[in-house]
Amino acid sequence: MVNKPIFFERNRVGRVYTGGKLFHGFFGDEPVDGFLPEEWVASNVKAVNKVMITEKDGVSKIKDTGVYFDDFLEENKFEALGSSGKLRILVKLLDSAVRLPAQTHPDKEFSRKYFNSEYGKTESWYILDKRPDAKIYFGFRDGVTKESFIDAIHASETDKDAMERLMEYREPDIGDTFLVPAKTVHAIGAGCLILEVQEPTDFTIQPEHWCDEYKLNEQEMYMSLTLDECVECFDFKKSPDTKMVPEKICDENGTKVEKVITPKDTDCFIINRVTLTGGEFLMNIDDSYGVYIVTAGEGKITGEGYEKEIKKGDYFFMPACAMGKFTISGNLEVVECY
Repeated sequence: MVNKPIFFERNRVGRVYTGGKLFHGFFGDEPVDGFLPEEWVASNVKAVNKVMITEKDGVSKIKDTGVYFDDFLEENKFEALGSSGKLRILVKLLDSAVRLPAQTHPDKEFSRKYFNSEYGKTESWYILDKRPDAKIYFGFRDGVTKESFIDAIHASETDKDAMERLMEYREPDIGDTFLVPAKTVHAIGAGCLILEVQEPTDFTIQPEHWCDEYKLNEQEMYMSLTLDECVECFDFKKSPDTKMVPEKICDENGTKVEKVITPKDTDCFIINRVTLTGGEFLMNIDDSYGVYIVTAGEGKITGEGYEKEIKKGDYFFMPACAMGKFTISGNLEVVECY
C-alpha cells in the first residue's frame, strides 16, 4: 500500500453541535443535519469526545483493508512520511448548522506547557460551500480586555450572545481561505462547509457555556485547565485580516497551480490549489507526503500499471516514497495539503 495512493473509508466524527447537511452536495450524503458534522481526512488523530463510540474515534481506516491509518504509519513511518517520520497536519471537512462556541487553540509553547504535546493548533479554513447568511467570527473587537472577556464568560451562562458581541465577523464567499493563528479567538458561524487544515491535535479551549442548545461541561470548556490558564491562551490584540490571496505559480496547457498558504504565512502546513481543464499535474513533493481532496469535477490518477477514476468528494493520501510517480488529469479542482 505504501507505493501508491491510499484511499479511506468515510470517517464521520461526532461533535456536540449539529451539522452535515452541506455534505450532500460534496459527498452525496443525505441532506440532513445531525451530530456527525465533521469528516476527518487521512487522520491519525483521536477525537477528544465526552462519549467515544470506539477507542479509535477520529482515526481514518484505509479502504477495503480494516487497517487503521495510525497503525499503518507506525509500521511504514519513513516510507510514508519522509525523513521527518511525522504526519504534522490534520485535514477535516466540517459543516455547522449553528454558531460554534467562541474558542481558541493553543500554540506550540502552550501545548508543551499544559498538554505535553509538540503541536498546537494553528488552522486554516477553505470555504467550499455555504448556506444563506453564513458567517465566520474571527478576532476580538477593539477594546476587549482580559477583564471584559472574563465577564463575558460568566455572562454567557444566561446570555447566549455575550461572547458573540466581543468578536469581529465576516460573510465569506465560496473559495475564500482564512488563516487562523493559534491563540486567536474565533467561531465558525452557522452555514459554512469548510475544508480545515490544521496542526494534528484536537485541543480546543471554548470558555462559553453553550453550544446552541447544548450546555458545555467544565471539561469541554476548559480542558482541565483553570480559568486563568485558559485566558492565557487568548490573544487580545486586534487580529490582522488573514484572508489569503492565492498566488498563481503555473497556468499553461490546461494546468493552473496556485499557492494558497505558504511557509511565509505559517510554518505549520502548506496548501496549494490545482485546477485542471484537460491538463495534467504530477504529484511531486520533495521528502514529504501529501493529502489531496477533489473539490470539483472529475478525472483520474495514473501511474505505472495504475489508473483510478476520481471525482468531487474523493480524497487520498500520497506516501512520500510514491511521490513523482503519479499524475492527476481531467477537468477538476484538487486541494493539495502537506
